[in-house]
This record gives sequence, C-alpha cells and structure tokens, in this order.
Amino acid sequence: MRIMEAIPHRYPFLLIDRMVDIVLGSSAVGIKNVTASEPHFQGHFPSRPVMPGVLIIEAMAQTAATLVVLTLGTAFEGKLVYFMTIDGAKFRRPVEPGDQLRIHVEKERSRANVWKFKGVARVDGVSVAEATFSAMIMG
Repeated sequence: MRIMEAIPHRYPFLLIDRMVDIVLGSSAVGIKNVTASEPHFQGHFPSRPVMPGVLIIEAMAQTAATLVVLTLGTAFEGKLVYFMTIDGAKFRRPVEPGDQLRIHVEKERSRANVWKFKGVARVDGVSVAEATFSAMIMG
C-alpha cells in the first residue's frame, strides 16, 4: 500500500510489488514477482512468454520514483515523475513468468527536481537488465 501512496501507478501498470533495503536519498531494491497472468504475456509471446524489456526499465523507474517520494516526504506523494533520459540500456536474458525481479536502483545525482539513477534488474542474483536514467518529479 505504501508504494501506491508514493506513486500514482495502478494495475496493470504498477510494476513493483515491494520495496526493501531502502536507504533514503541513496538506493533501494524493488521486487517484482512476474506472473503468467500479466496482460502483456498474451501477446509477448503466446508460445514463449517474455517480459518486455521496456517494462523492466519502467519497473526500475517506479522503484526509483518510490525512493524519491519516500526521501522527499508526504508532500510529494502521488506526484508524477517523467522520464527524461534512458542511457546504456542492456538486456542480458529473458524474464519469464515465475521469475522474481530484484530491481536495484542507486542515485547518481540529483539537482532540484531532476534525479539520475543507475538501475540493475536481477533474477536469482544474475543481471537480466541494466540502464542509467534520469527523471523529473512534477509538482
């Protein structure tokens, strides 16, 4: 529930289930339990379901946005956070139903309402995707 207080995303586009290892202003880990019932698997791909890479990057952004709001406090709850850049995105292996994504985000810098993060998504300790991205929180 705390995630839904922090960011405005809702099913089917809320892509993190839990936050752990939160260090306010610095880093956090978001957890996404990937299930076969998610709507994108109907078409991506029916014979071999694979989580779209752009949704893994979005899960990184939602983890980072939740960290930003938790860091800045309740006055920022529910505010919109918009992507500004996505750099160096790499996808190392497919993510399938039954996998648990552990999405590690670490703040590289922030200035005013713009924050830059490095994100790495792992399944069973193995990196499946990574990217550096920046976003702006809008009041």
